[in-house]
Amino acid sequence: MLPPKALFDAVAGQAARLFGADSPLPRAELESQFKALLQSAFSKLDLVSRDEFDSQMSVLARTRARLEALEAKVAELEAQLNRPAE
Repeated sequence: MLPPKALFDAVAGQAARLFGADSPLPRAELESQFKALLQSAFSKLDLVSRDEFDSQMSVLARTRARLEALEAKVAELEAQLNRPAE
């Protein structure tokens, strides 16, 4: 995996060659080539899909809720232990 700066520099260089004034390619072909260039660049980064990100955020939210419930229960049990016997 390339560092992000090197990757973006490489993409910029490819884009400059692709969109140079002397390019004989029609606009649709340029767009297609540029999309392929970007997809190639993004595949080299350590990215996750939006669905995977949302799924992991959901798991994290449930985990936090369970942790908060456990912390409250522990605090309640500690309070019971620290109460003077009647």
